[in-house]
Amino acid sequence: MKWVPRFNASNSLRVIFIIAVFILLFLSSIAYKHNQDLNESSKLAMHTYEINIQLERLMSAIKDAETGQRGYIITRNNRFLAPYTYSRDKVNTSFITLKKLTADNPVQQENLRRLFKLIIQRFTSFENCFKYSDPKTYDKRKLDNHMFGGRILMENIRFQVDKMNDIEKKYLDRRLKIYDQEISLSPVFSISLFLAALLFILLAYRQISRDIQRLKVFNKKLLISSRLMSESEAIGKFSTWQWDLDTQKIDYSDNQYRLLGERPNAFTPEKETFLDFVHPDDKEAIAASMEGILTKKQLPFIYYKVLRADREIRYFKSTGKLLTDQQGGNILLGINFDITDEHLLNIELQERNDELEKSNKELASFNHVASHDLQEPLRKIQTFISRISSADKEELSDSAREYLHKIEVSAKRMRVLIDDLLLFSRTNTTKKEFIKTNLNELAENAKSELLEIIDEKKAVITVAKLPKLAVIPYQIEQLFINLIGNSLKYSRPDTIPEIHIKSEKVNSSDYPGLLDQNTRKFHKITFTDNGMGFDPQFKETIFILFQRLHSKTDYPGTGIGLAICKKITDNHKGYIIADSTPNKGSEFTVFLPE
Repeated sequence: MKWVPRFNASNSLRVIFIIAVFILLFLSSIAYKHNQDLNESSKLAMHTYEINIQLERLMSAIKDAETGQRGYIITRNNRFLAPYTYSRDKVNTSFITLKKLTADNPVQQENLRRLFKLIIQRFTSFENCFKYSDPKTYDKRKLDNHMFGGRILMENIRFQVDKMNDIEKKYLDRRLKIYDQEISLSPVFSISLFLAALLFILLAYRQISRDIQRLKVFNKKLLISSRLMSESEAIGKFSTWQWDLDTQKIDYSDNQYRLLGERPNAFTPEKETFLDFVHPDDKEAIAASMEGILTKKQLPFIYYKVLRADREIRYFKSTGKLLTDQQGGNILLGINFDITDEHLLNIELQERNDELEKSNKELASFNHVASHDLQEPLRKIQTFISRISSADKEELSDSAREYLHKIEVSAKRMRVLIDDLLLFSRTNTTKKEFIKTNLNELAENAKSELLEIIDEKKAVITVAKLPKLAVIPYQIEQLFINLIGNSLKYSRPDTIPEIHIKSEKVNSSDYPGLLDQNTRKFHKITFTDNGMGFDPQFKETIFILFQRLHSKTDYPGTGIGLAICKKITDNHKGYIIADSTPNKGSEFTVFLPE
């Protein structure tokens, strides 16, 4: 019901717009055209008439001079010289005026120049006539010659003046003809202009109709967006507000009232009413920040507590940005976030961090105990066992000797286990200092560390050219020791171990499911052997701490070595994978970022 009157009013405005524009365009175009033509024609006609008048004045001045000359020659009365004397000034005045009037016409300028030349000659002829008519210098023959020559010059002057008048008359006739044509074309021009104006108005009407339709669509979208924004505020637990710093008017979104525990529009948005909801502990700081908004025209992030209407304490975070509208007004747009859940979660995380820090301290204490207190009784056990001589062992029973052997083996295994645990712990706790290092040097150090078992098994180890990378040197060296040692440990009986280490540069995009795609280049280092291998189904579990694929009686070890390799590659933001074929060999691949 509310939309219909608005739609009818819109139609009335369209009709008024069409009629007003049509009348304005038609009348103004016709009037303007006629006025322009009349003004132009009047100017041109006046220009021609003024040139004709000046030419007539010029001829009149010359005629006056000629009349005065004759009267003086006949009577020798000086009163006849007055017209002659004044004629020169009149000629000069007319000539200057004509020169200005014909400034834009080269043809008339040239005719004017010739005319002026003839006039100068005519006045020279006047002077000569005066000279030879004087009784003192009288010469009849020369006087007659100059009188006759003056008549010829006068005819030439009349001819030149008539020529200029004829040219101006042609200009005038041509201009009048053009004017008549324009007048005759005026109705056609008016109709054409009317049709063009009508076409544009129809197009404008069509565009207005389309704009109205689009406006309906945009209004609908705006309404949906407004509802979505309102729902988003409720879901995201935030609200928006506007503060006009010029008028001090504040507007809240509906969710601002809800965050404060009130119904929408339950109170008038003002500085004082908002401060009523601020917790007493933060009220002074918030009041100061509000004053800072008025002076500094900005609102950085500020954190504070709110005491809602239901006396529940909530934690808020607010920020704002100053905007200037087209009229120069300053409006501060702000957002309030209810961060109570985040705040409580941070408290919980802090408590967990404290527990983790306490656990790390306990782990460090355990490392100290493992490296000192646990190894001390273990060293004593091994020392006392070593002091039992072979003769003493012969006196023992078979079962006692067997028990003594098991004690010795268990003590050695305990020593290895403690050493491996300490090594694994150091990969997490020690300082991670990355140094540009040649990996070939680290590989050679690892071979030297394993030299005894390499010589014992007559193993063949070939190392291709490895890259220089920024690594933690002792950890990468330990990685080489563990992987080479693992291949030597699980070599096949009666087969010389062969271990090949090579490297190549690869793109992370070649391994989308494995490598970090944010790092483009990796160095792929492969360790290939011809050992006994393992079942491929265990290729992921072998890197888990204490995970063993064989019994401790078959092969020595603690199940920590490959877990250490995994931890070292993690420390370098790299990756390690394994693959194997039973009784044919294994391949361990390490990816280190460039």
